[in-house]
Amino acid sequence: MDDVEKAPSFKGLKPASSRTSRVKKANRASDTMPEVILRRELWRLGLRYNKCPRDLPGKPDLAFRRSKVAVFCDGDFWHGRNWATLKEKLENGTNSAYWPAKIARNIQRDATVNVLLEQLGWQVIRVWETDVKRHPEVAAQVISNAVRSRR
Repeated sequence: MDDVEKAPSFKGLKPASSRTSRVKKANRASDTMPEVILRRELWRLGLRYNKCPRDLPGKPDLAFRRSKVAVFCDGDFWHGRNWATLKEKLENGTNSAYWPAKIARNIQRDATVNVLLEQLGWQVIRVWETDVKRHPEVAAQVISNAVRSRR
């Protein structure tokens, strides 16, 4: 991943508002609400996992080592859900040069991480935060099926 383009810089940009700035700064890298909800549901199904293993590409949110299943709980904004619509909004908003490039870079990085993990024999599952919030049992069942089928 060293030859992959770096994320754009914030240098010289100003936040849209102080509220927006606070909201974006409050985003967490791990233990987000959707992750906690998903982990609780997986635990209820009897599945045990490693949290954010640093030795795997992309540091998945969850790793099931025996079955080699890596799970990412992707934030809708940061990982570009409904990218065409989101991109259009970002291009017409504040710091329009930065945000589309930032999210596009995240999407590119996610694809690269998927390939790296698959080359190592891992199955990658990505779930969207909104889907987990709405139906955690469905997301957990998809993961459970993958884990159990690879044992």
